[in-house]
Amino acid sequence: MSDAPDRWSLAQRRLHWWSAALVVLTGVLAVLMVWLPFSEMLAKFLAYQLHKTFGLLVFSVVLARLALRALRPAPALEGLSPGVLRLAGIGQAGMYALLLAVPVLGWLTAQAAAGPVPTTIFLVIPVPHVLDPNPALYAWLRPLHQVAAYTLLGLAAVHAALAVKHHRQGVPVFRRMGW
Repeated sequence: MSDAPDRWSLAQRRLHWWSAALVVLTGVLAVLMVWLPFSEMLAKFLAYQLHKTFGLLVFSVVLARLALRALRPAPALEGLSPGVLRLAGIGQAGMYALLLAVPVLGWLTAQAAAGPVPTTIFLVIPVPHVLDPNPALYAWLRPLHQVAAYTLLGLAAVHAALAVKHHRQGVPVFRRMGW
């Protein structure tokens, strides 16, 4: 008999869904902040600050998820072949890596950008910058942040689609991660 639980803990399930919602919200804000014209500077500034806030929250929530994951084994999952389970593990590791890397790249990108625009959490809590503005570094970091973010969104979409597919095939993935 396995020591693995049959589903994720309530805290793990909530953190999973919170990180998913924050990633989607951060992606929507990314599109909005770039789309807004400079004539709407206040709205543009607020969208950028909220984007940064939610990105930093993603980072924090994922750290909490990883801490809980280290303390509690993953629930047993039956009905999938060893090859599919191996691919799922690779995809999950890639998502966790991107969930941590994308916010860090965004934070570094904001620092390297020209102009002294602060990074704050909800416009209240200042987040220190460790880099000075650096146009060359910004030119390298910005597209790296964007590609990593698009890759994360794509991987998350595949993750969700495969969860639905496996659920429809009778594999109890939603029971394990349901709210």
